[in-house]
Amino acid sequence: MSSSTEPARPLAPHPDRLFPVDPGARAVARTIHEHVRDAPIISPHGHVPAEMLLDDAPFADPASLLITPDHYVLRLLHANGVALESLGRMPIDGSGTVPPGRATDGRATDGRGAWRELATHWDDFLGTPVRFWFETELHDVFGLTTAPSAADADEQYYLLDAALRQPSMRPRALFDRFGIEVLATTDDPASDLTAHAALAADPTFRGRVVPTFRADAVFDPSSPAWRHAVASVGEAAGIDTGTHRGLLDALRARRQFFIARGATATDTGVIDAGSAPLSEADRERIHAAALRDPSAVSAADAVAYRHDMLYRWAEMSCDDGLVMQLHAGVIRNHHRPTLARFGPDSGHDLPAVGSFTEPLRPLLEAFGTVAGFHIVLFTVDETVFSREVAPLAGFYPAVYAGAPWWFIDTPAAIRRYREAVTDSAGFVKTSGFIDDTRAFCSIPARHDMARRVDAAYLADLVVTHQISEEDAVRTAERIVSDIPRATFKL
Repeated sequence: MSSSTEPARPLAPHPDRLFPVDPGARAVARTIHEHVRDAPIISPHGHVPAEMLLDDAPFADPASLLITPDHYVLRLLHANGVALESLGRMPIDGSGTVPPGRATDGRATDGRGAWRELATHWDDFLGTPVRFWFETELHDVFGLTTAPSAADADEQYYLLDAALRQPSMRPRALFDRFGIEVLATTDDPASDLTAHAALAADPTFRGRVVPTFRADAVFDPSSPAWRHAVASVGEAAGIDTGTHRGLLDALRARRQFFIARGATATDTGVIDAGSAPLSEADRERIHAAALRDPSAVSAADAVAYRHDMLYRWAEMSCDDGLVMQLHAGVIRNHHRPTLARFGPDSGHDLPAVGSFTEPLRPLLEAFGTVAGFHIVLFTVDETVFSREVAPLAGFYPAVYAGAPWWFIDTPAAIRRYREAVTDSAGFVKTSGFIDDTRAFCSIPARHDMARRVDAAYLADLVVTHQISEEDAVRTAERIVSDIPRATFKL
């Protein structure tokens, strides 16, 4: 925790951060990074809403931009004793106190308390990727030259707020400044995608924002939200979803709707990668029972239905060409009291033990060698990379090794990922970096982190005479451009 009396500390990210200690390897890493440092950003998986870019309104305040939507920040501050209410997360029952508005001088006070908490706990982030991102973001995007501290928190907050009032800090201007070429959003299957259509038709917007079809809510018939999700998909498609066959038809129709508006991928988050298919009779039986009363569906039937839906998802991707992203192995909403008070996405999702080889066998035996089918496997259990994900990608044409995600999108874990997957799968059968963020201003910092780590890894291959420097530069360029384009059909 920072002291309120300590002198201001400079904020100046080192130009050689994350590069090798060995001088020769460091020099090669600098050369490699120089070739990709300013390359356009391709972000094929994230959670920034298209509406933000369509409206292009000034950001409300620094805390709601930098702290409140970022679950990485929320969870670590909460772990160090900061209440979620103090960070801008209001209880869903409306019992919280709404922060005050603007002071008479026009400066923002809405999130000042949240910023004070971050500044006071700044050193709690030492050694974490969040600290790395924040230092780069605050220095490069906002121009701060001193680190957050309790003593200077209010003044720094006012500086950040003043910066956000500038036209150069509005969403579209930042999109251009960050060099984002493609940004994928994550969207409900019943969404009308109005913002995407408007952005695509807007001649003043030069970027490319593509939707991603996320239909997890229809996978689990034991969920209280399942019936509503099934009905909303049917309503959006104009197809009766009272039968499982009807649901599949409605999902196919909605996928086509997304494809017509630029989608190239789906995304699926499940607790496990089981993919055993069911007979049509069993699918219809469970579907009908769940429509009557989801609470009456047995745990075994709910799991079997979810596994079958994953199989059907691959089947649909083989038909319509959408890339299938599979984010498996996260236990959602681990702390029930926090879920009840604040709702989901409040910082207490946790990793589970991962597995793909056997769970995905039914799906891959049916579709793993189908031309044009792509399935990108993501895990938060990094022991799975060398044991399962890389070997699968090293045999099946359809399988790609997704980049470290969520709990392991850190400099050290990205390095371990490269060491784990390259032997079996090389570089081409990977995804490119995935920022997976709701925190818009952290996108360039996260991508630069990955580019630095990859430059360091490639430099080590050069100095140990495994590849040439020319190959290393070309590979780094492919990792940020050709590989994500090909993997996600962009």
